[in-house]
Amino acid sequence: MSLMEHGTYRPVTAVAWTSNSSTLPKDFTLISLTEDGASANFTRSFVMKSGYYLCYNKDLTGGMVVSDIQIISEKDSIPHGYCYIAEHLEPKASVSKKKRMCVRLAPLGSVDSAVLDIKLTAKSKMMLQHYTYVGDIHGYVLWCRKGLFSGPVPQAKPRSFSLDLRKLSLEQPPPPPLILRPSNPPPPLPQSRISQRRCSLKIDVNSDKPDGSFQGITALDGVPFSLHPNYDIQANGKTLQLNFQLNNIRIKSLNDIENEYGYTFAVEESAAKRNRPSIPSGGASSDQ
Repeated sequence: MSLMEHGTYRPVTAVAWTSNSSTLPKDFTLISLTEDGASANFTRSFVMKSGYYLCYNKDLTGGMVVSDIQIISEKDSIPHGYCYIAEHLEPKASVSKKKRMCVRLAPLGSVDSAVLDIKLTAKSKMMLQHYTYVGDIHGYVLWCRKGLFSGPVPQAKPRSFSLDLRKLSLEQPPPPPLILRPSNPPPPLPQSRISQRRCSLKIDVNSDKPDGSFQGITALDGVPFSLHPNYDIQANGKTLQLNFQLNNIRIKSLNDIENEYGYTFAVEESAAKRNRPSIPSGGASSDQ
């Protein structure tokens, strides 16, 4: 079984016309002879010495493959999805337009089969095994072979390791973590401006304030919180007395309150009923 039947042949990616090997594009293969040994120079005769050749490319870097080839006459319209092959000719050379070759290009990953090879024969009665007849063009017969193709094998790119990575070893202990420091720390303050009271503050008080900033300092910083001795119940030994008084509180009813604080206003009423003593008007003169 041939390599084509195994699907190891690369597909054809482009087909073009060229005048000779000097105008042949890069990476293209020139078809100079037919399969039956004749010259594959189109339109070359005794009158016309210059002609053109058919060439093809199998470079997959462009990402396109030739999925089909057709030959149409000048009266036919080009099929949908097809395009005429390119021409790489000398300035005075030209390709006949009576019959033209067109190809259909497809992305590399969108098709499984494509044109694998192109051949020419000069005699129409000659048959090529495993090839498909495309058509007659300018006295030659075009054949193509289609089949499964193998895409490019992806190659791993070599990685470059730096010298620092090569020096790493699992046996060596990891480096200590770096201390994060601000990129623009505030300038240090003179020692004389810091008071003794500020230096004696506790750690938990200082942890709530930003380092190097005195905007959060107040007059109460460092002053311990304590109650006056007159209001300290535990210090004066009044805790038991207060608890005893709270336990002996008696809730009085409405009748108890009226009986305890009842007042009949009898004294005022008796005082209001007393008669005032009368004083005679002429008693003082008779005594004289």
